[in-house]
Amino acid sequence: MDKDLVSIQEVRNLIANAKLAQKKLGQMSQNEIDKIVKAICDSAYNNAEKLAKMAEEETGFGKWQDKIVKNTFASKSVYEYIKDLKTVGIINEDKDKKLIEVAVPVGVIAGLIPSTNPTSTAIYKAMIAIKAGNSIVFSPHPMATKCILETVRIISQAAVAAGAPEGAIACMSIPTMQGTDQLMKHNDISLILATGGTPMVKAAYSSGNPAIGVGPGNGPAFIEKSADIALAVKRILDSKTFDNGTICASEQSIVVESCTKDKVISELKAQGAYFLNKEEADRLAGFILRSNGSMNPQIVGKSVEAIAKMANLNVSTGARVLIAQETNVGHDYPYSREKLAPILGFYCEETWEKACEKCIEILNNEGAGHTLIIHSNNEAIIREFALKKPVSRLLVNTPGSLGGIGATTSLVPALTLGCGAVGGSATSDNIGPMNLINIRRMAYGTGEIEDIVDRNNTASSSIKSESLNEDSINLIVEKIMEKLRSQL
Repeated sequence: MDKDLVSIQEVRNLIANAKLAQKKLGQMSQNEIDKIVKAICDSAYNNAEKLAKMAEEETGFGKWQDKIVKNTFASKSVYEYIKDLKTVGIINEDKDKKLIEVAVPVGVIAGLIPSTNPTSTAIYKAMIAIKAGNSIVFSPHPMATKCILETVRIISQAAVAAGAPEGAIACMSIPTMQGTDQLMKHNDISLILATGGTPMVKAAYSSGNPAIGVGPGNGPAFIEKSADIALAVKRILDSKTFDNGTICASEQSIVVESCTKDKVISELKAQGAYFLNKEEADRLAGFILRSNGSMNPQIVGKSVEAIAKMANLNVSTGARVLIAQETNVGHDYPYSREKLAPILGFYCEETWEKACEKCIEILNNEGAGHTLIIHSNNEAIIREFALKKPVSRLLVNTPGSLGGIGATTSLVPALTLGCGAVGGSATSDNIGPMNLINIRRMAYGTGEIEDIVDRNNTASSSIKSESLNEDSINLIVEKIMEKLRSQL
């Protein structure tokens, strides 16, 4: 049989099983659900290293040592945040307003998994789906099918042992475009949780089913003159080199003021950044984007050494990131675009106000709604950035990659980061279990129709009274003016 037909039939079978499993999950207590979530967490945590090595070996992206951190974050950190959330039955009751809120699972979720964070995203999505009483069927990126399937096998096995029904966590073993299309458009899919490239996210939103998708990240990092420059540079380089820049919240460019430009450049070089000359920057630019304007997958998650070899650059040994000085922003300027690799653009503006405008220009070019990072000790300027930037996450004095996902900030720990309406997303949240439930509201009557009529009459009388008072005041003022005129 044709591969696409086999894939489509597999998806139909997985969804049918997931639907039956979800009905059983929907009848479980909070304690039973929490027991399953804990089992998923523990099994993923115990296999964090194994899965990290599999992901690097299969995809060629990033560093397995950092992928261990991501797997640990996706299991332990996410679990610690969600473990005490009420997601089953009555989750809120306001006795004064006579209002009760009941959590209702959305049903069967389609989980689309990227190749950049394959195992960690699968762990995270499975945990938040089950916590909300949903089953989930994964569509793995073809470049990461083996490591995602192994992740699902491990956590699904643990979930079933803890009481989950068979089929509650499942994954396509034959990923095709036709199969994924069937998954997203199937009538029994209640919600699509899409993490990946722009075309895939757009396909999710046009599927006819509700979807939560995320757009590209292209976060600029502004180093304002009051910042601790050495610490700001450390945070940026730590972030951009973490798993070779594969987290979408990682910094894509640095923006500085002219008064600190030399100091920032000196500090970047001291901490391992390599500044490309004009010829080198032009040469590398040809490898960042493909002819169709999309990011070249050959550079994604690769080390500086691998990228330099690819572009025939003579880069100093031990260089951590490659930086190109840039002034332009636009679709055809690679250094102003998203680069999921240890490559940064570098911009300099005369004032912080101009820097602010440059950051907005970069974001509106690509990455609107996602993330911006500012390093500053000036609260007034920080707040100005918060008021004006078209982002869902403004990160202050923290690494972008780990701050955006909630590892070094108090944001919801997540590997799917909403971009809000400005970024074409259904939400601006870091996605957690509460985004994967519906809320049924029980509202008791608090009055009768006569009460509404009485309130309207009272309001009308009040308006008339205020009008009369105003007329009286005007009459008094007029009499005073007449008296004054007569005296003159």
